[in-house]
Amino acid sequence: MSSQTNDRFEAIREKIKSFPLGSGLYFMKGPNDKVLYIGKAKNLRSRVSSYFQQGGDLVASRSPKITEMLSKVKTVDFMETSNEVEAVLAEARLIKDIRPPYNTDLVDDKTFPYLEITTGEDFPGVYITRKPRPTGSRLFGPFAGAKDLRAVCVVLQKIFKFRTCKLNISAAEPKLKFFRPCLLYSIKQCVAPCAAKIDKYEYKKIISDLIKFLRSKRSTILRQLKKQMAQAAEAFEYEKAAVFRDRIRLIERLDRRGTPDENVQPEVFAAEPTEALEQLQNLLQTPEPVRIIEGIDVACISGAEAVGSLVKFIDGRPFKSGYRRFKIKTVKGIDDYAMIAEVIRRRYKYAMAGEELWPDLVLIDGGLGHLNVAEAAFKEMDAADLTVASIAKREEEIFIHGSNKPLKLPRTSPALKLLQYVRDEAHRFAQHYHHILRSRKLLNKKS
Repeated sequence: MSSQTNDRFEAIREKIKSFPLGSGLYFMKGPNDKVLYIGKAKNLRSRVSSYFQQGGDLVASRSPKITEMLSKVKTVDFMETSNEVEAVLAEARLIKDIRPPYNTDLVDDKTFPYLEITTGEDFPGVYITRKPRPTGSRLFGPFAGAKDLRAVCVVLQKIFKFRTCKLNISAAEPKLKFFRPCLLYSIKQCVAPCAAKIDKYEYKKIISDLIKFLRSKRSTILRQLKKQMAQAAEAFEYEKAAVFRDRIRLIERLDRRGTPDENVQPEVFAAEPTEALEQLQNLLQTPEPVRIIEGIDVACISGAEAVGSLVKFIDGRPFKSGYRRFKIKTVKGIDDYAMIAEVIRRRYKYAMAGEELWPDLVLIDGGLGHLNVAEAAFKEMDAADLTVASIAKREEEIFIHGSNKPLKLPRTSPALKLLQYVRDEAHRFAQHYHHILRSRKLLNKKS
């Protein structure tokens, strides 16, 4: 190891001494603070220290790829999490967003599963899914492990006896009482609403109790299981006691999950884009198909650490390599309009110079005022004719270049769903980066 490398590692080792002993993420960073690698750890200080052991032989102890990465590392940083599950979910999201060159896992479209309860049905079903329904269901998760979730779902069904079949069951169907229920009814793991063995209101009470259980700390059922385990052990029924012990462990693993709002997986809720793109072309009256969409949003709290985001969709799907972050440089205080104008000038100067392609649609998160500012920024740049639109939250009104009147599409419209996806992805991307800047200032990529 050269003296220069040794000095660099010594500085990193000194910094690691201040790392916490708890769980979180660590960031290997190269020149210009570029993130090279993201990892998770139960003990941040211990895990990161293992890369930079004094007197260690990197070539012998590490793979060639890790050795190559460490040769480029200038500094390391961390983001502490409250538990290991939060670290798992945050790691996956950040790797998808940042795409560090030395992370090979978690960069694909794999997502974490949810427990979905179809509350909009007469007899709600309970399912494990990676593709939730757009409406009419209650979600728990995402869960850090599909295997644990499948096992705990079996235990929960034994306790609450809900249905897991995909039958379309209506309370008004008179022929239900002639239907033959499946084996789960015979072994007392389902109350068989398919065969009218329970009415709609009794079944809804079961589902209500299940939802309360999933939202609570589950102390009542855990106390009951622990009591049964102790009784079985006292009676020397050790196999039975072991069954109760395993059920307790599985139920406790229900806490190995995030929340739909905090651990967003926008790719999970994407609609099939073909119909959406056709409808969008008709809506915008463009001569050519709308293939490339770029969405812009900004985030700012109390005027501090203002950031902008740009996301790119190609043929209705996210193109992560085209995502960009912008740390706002020219705007003081809270001024969304000025920040949007800055992002537009910085992003599209490359297209003006012929170095990048123009998108078919630029979508701004906001209302008519935001659209007018974006159009003014393009006009100031003397940009070619460009299709620009904005979509406002709450009312989901769409404003299109050349018209002061908003469009209101049906909530089920594929075009609306695609525009919402682009808008929500830009918003999430801006907010995520903003919170990271405020907490640790980790990802100061120059844009």
